[in-house]
Amino acid sequence: MVVLDATIVNIALPSAQKALDISDADRQWVITAYTLAFGGLLLLGGRISDYWGRKRAFMVGAVGFAAASALGGLATSGAMLFAARALQGAFGALLAPASLALLTVLFTEARERAKAFAVYGAIAGGGSAVGLLLGGVLTEYANWRWCLLVNIPVALVALALAIPLVPESRAHGDTTYDIPGAVVVTLGLASLVYGFTEAAKPDEGWSSPVTLGFIAAGVVLIAIFVWLQRRARNPLLPLRIVADRNRGGAYITSALVGAGLFGAFLFLTLYQQNVLGYTPLKAGFASLPVTVGVLISATVASNLLPRIGAKPLMIVGPILAAAGMIWLRFIDLDTSFWAHLMPAQVLLGLGLGFTFVPLSSLALVGVPEHDEGAASAALNATQQVGGSLGTALLNTIATSAITAYVTSHLPSAKSPAEGQQIGLLAQIDGYSAAFTWAAAMILLAAVVSAVFIKVRKSDLPVEGAGAHLG
Repeated sequence: MVVLDATIVNIALPSAQKALDISDADRQWVITAYTLAFGGLLLLGGRISDYWGRKRAFMVGAVGFAAASALGGLATSGAMLFAARALQGAFGALLAPASLALLTVLFTEARERAKAFAVYGAIAGGGSAVGLLLGGVLTEYANWRWCLLVNIPVALVALALAIPLVPESRAHGDTTYDIPGAVVVTLGLASLVYGFTEAAKPDEGWSSPVTLGFIAAGVVLIAIFVWLQRRARNPLLPLRIVADRNRGGAYITSALVGAGLFGAFLFLTLYQQNVLGYTPLKAGFASLPVTVGVLISATVASNLLPRIGAKPLMIVGPILAAAGMIWLRFIDLDTSFWAHLMPAQVLLGLGLGFTFVPLSSLALVGVPEHDEGAASAALNATQQVGGSLGTALLNTIATSAITAYVTSHLPSAKSPAEGQQIGLLAQIDGYSAAFTWAAAMILLAAVVSAVFIKVRKSDLPVEGAGAHLG
């Protein structure tokens, strides 16, 4: 439910944008309001689930997520939809770390735990693409609103099963919360995203005082967050978690891959529906190759991980994903699905699976029980925060490129049909620019992995693989 909701509204976005009269510069808030609240509050959510009780946090998160989904499904304006998506993200921030921590409690035997986390990694990687398919089915045969309302029955089933099956567990020791840290980091990230969004508006741009002011405020607030973490008695993100070379490298890689990935899914669906004229359902099916690639590589990666270690996979994965993204960069008015879009997406999916599985294993290597919730939340948070900043930045790059193309070419149009053609070519120009920058971000993740990750094969023995994956 949590992973799905980062992308399920992508397919519905063109329909929702028209229905609620949302501008191109603001449309990315449907994605980023969710990922921002989710990523910004995940660290606090991890702490709450550790101390308050993981089962309780899981159940409260599921109820809140369903209620926020209902609010979004009934939205009558863009602002109401953005608010509901932010609320979904906030409850998702309670739900995700609680579910991950519960897996470590439920599966104590090494091999069983390794299997459980391989499944979890595959869902984390493939859930995004499954969301695109489900979004297509619901938008075409019901209404875009069902992309949000569908969470209600799913949450009810999860609650019905959790009550009898899941045991309660909680961490002991110092159980105070770092509320100032959570507020400051979320405000800082929101300020950065807002600055990027303002840059996409023709009357603002990168050099406007509003854009620069919000970006500067975001950087300052994040610096204050780091300072608070050094001084807090029980910090939201203990810097010792990030300071570990391997975990630090894993978190940076996660943020960069998230930044490229979330934006890519957004622009791929916009291209398919707005330029190629795919129906929502066809656009959903057209995104299945990513899922196929993820499922194949996640299975292969979970078998290779104990044999060759994390580092080779975390270098090869982003390189493959970036290659897929560069391939997508060469789109046109009549790009073939089978010859171009399908192989590029399979390549992207293969890269993501090879990246996500070792990332899950590295996040908790050598973390004491007291910090497990915070460490697993930090991995999720870096991906979501990367996704938020990446989507906002790529939307700004695409919107600016589209505006520039239209401005320079439209005056030469001799008929309405030619003007329409220029509009489509401008979108292609914008989406190509976004894919190029997304590829660069993901490629940078391969470099970071090569430099930072030092875990050797001997650190991930077959018998102990589950312990590391947990």
